[in-house]
Amino acid sequence: MSKICLTLLCPPTIEEQLLDLLLMSPSTTVFTSRPVTARGLTGVDLSPSEQVMGRSLAAEVKVIIAATDQASLLDSIRQQFSGTGMRYWTGPVIESGEIA
Repeated sequence: MSKICLTLLCPPTIEEQLLDLLLMSPSTTVFTSRPVTARGLTGVDLSPSEQVMGRSLAAEVKVIIAATDQASLLDSIRQQFSGTGMRYWTGPVIESGEIA
């Protein structure tokens, strides 16, 4: 089964809602989240200090899913987070496993 890594970049204010969606999705079993600073975001309301610094605070969420589940998960995310400025990209997972 082919897997992908879906990376999501969202405003910190909606991170918990996104994590809740992922927890409720049967296609997501492994994901991580962390605070990051992002540059080059458009359509996001930047605070005055963020405008001066040229970067904004964001949450980065990485999800490992089957490639066949990508469209369905993205549809759910689009429905719930329309207009939030969330960004995403995908990449192949060459190898994954668990060290027992």
